Amino acid sequence: MKNDAKSIKRTQLRALCAAAAALLICGLLFGCADKKDGDGMERKLEYTQITQDEAMRMMAEDKSLVIVDVRRTDEFAEGHIPGAICIPNESIETEPPEELPDFDRVILIYCRSGNRSKQASQKLADMGYTNVYEFGGIIDWTGDVVTD
Repeated sequence: MKNDAKSIKRTQLRALCAAAAALLICGLLFGCADKKDGDGMERKLEYTQITQDEAMRMMAEDKSLVIVDVRRTDEFAEGHIPGAICIPNESIETEPPEELPDFDRVILIYCRSGNRSKQASQKLADMGYTNVYEFGGIIDWTGDVVTD
């Protein structure tokens, strides 16, 4: 009878340890993307996805915003939106890009098809940029395009 009780306790202890380990892993995997606001509450930092028409309207109305092309420099040279600056997605890591010193400035981000711009937008939002707008890829752009 004592061996059965010890066996049950061992099984319960293993289950408890497994549950604790699962909670720890979940916390590490999902807790890193959240930031604490002024009240100590956690919130996920996000960017806003907009249409290309909305991006065109914003460009026409707000001359202080910055347009960021996150394609490689060779892709940028082949054709980009007028006034855009090139900050390749691969160069955006954990430090804020020197070209974007103002964390509250409106930033419009695009790439070729929309994949890299989504990645770059999330990275910038995670760094604390507050007005990041992603509008897809230049392959769908109906506005002007210039070359270097």
